[in-house]
Amino acid sequence: MIRLAAVLLGAVMAAQTAEPVQLFNGKDLTGWTHYLWDAQAKAQDTTTPVSDVWTVQDGILICRGKPTGYIRTLEEYDNYKLAVEWRWPEGTTRGNNGVLIHTTTPNALGQWPKSLEVQLAFGNAGDFWVIGTTLELPNPEGRINGRRHLNLTDDSEKPAGEWNRMEIIAKGDEVTVHVNGVLVNQASKLSQSRGAIALQSEGAETHFRSVVLTPLE
Repeated sequence: MIRLAAVLLGAVMAAQTAEPVQLFNGKDLTGWTHYLWDAQAKAQDTTTPVSDVWTVQDGILICRGKPTGYIRTLEEYDNYKLAVEWRWPEGTTRGNNGVLIHTTTPNALGQWPKSLEVQLAFGNAGDFWVIGTTLELPNPEGRINGRRHLNLTDDSEKPAGEWNRMEIIAKGDEVTVHVNGVLVNQASKLSQSRGAIALQSEGAETHFRSVVLTPLE
């Protein structure tokens, strides 16, 4: 009994000491690599410097959106809560971007790697797009259109110019997404549950000010 209590106490202490990881340090892209796409050649763009697409200004990571592609963490992760704060520039009425989780094999679909995309697109934050992966929704009726798995609500987003917060909880083969505190999507039976974190460049300027991963013990 004493040994069991000690084990349980150790588990509680381990959970309490799981420290958040600042994936974006507010200064540069340390800890990330990048992939850009040459649309004409339909191949990786090795000539455009990452600074033409991704820059840091006053602690904000700015994605210009062109060329398309993504930045990807050098490390891979599983079992975590990922919190991303983003906004669209004031005046934006349409924009596309996304957070890729469980990112693995490059070019699974054109320039996009094998992953699960959690959509940030203006007005559709929280949609799932499967990229070479599979999942199951708990209430799929009318919510699946090809690779797209519609979210539960679009009313949680803030207007352009204001910051949004997305929380993605990836635990085992399950994923749950909240936008500004509202549950917007969830799925189970993901075909892969570990990989890098990636942020897309998908045609529109997008700002990020925080990308924090907290391990789940």
